[in-house]
Amino acid sequence: MERSIEELLEKPYWVLDILPEQVRKDSPGQYFAVERYFLEPSRMAAVKERHVQTVLKLNCYRCLSLDGGTETNPPPEEIAETIRTRHVCLLVDDAMIVSDPDELYLTVYDPDKPLLDLLRTLAGGEGLYLWKP
Repeated sequence: MERSIEELLEKPYWVLDILPEQVRKDSPGQYFAVERYFLEPSRMAAVKERHVQTVLKLNCYRCLSLDGGTETNPPPEEIAETIRTRHVCLLVDDAMIVSDPDELYLTVYDPDKPLLDLLRTLAGGEGLYLWKP
């Protein structure tokens, strides 16, 4: 990885989410009530598990490291536990995926087209969506 986490945070990003697109500010639905519903601990755990599954499947195709560390491809159990329990920056090729245990989405910074295509396929298999804000 040639670029730093700070540099990647300034790059264009995509959202890997439970919803297929950003909810408009003037949406007639009840976004905040639905968000609170999914943020309840048991439902949030299920969403984080889908995040874990997506990232682990991605790791079958691409190398990754945690927080810019020197270890490439840590054990799957370590990747999973990290995603479930703390804020983490997953460096993948020249891109980065940011996960926070309290968020219903992952943020993907500066992915190239092949990575986007792969993530879109993997996320779809987990009932998740990839969209650009």
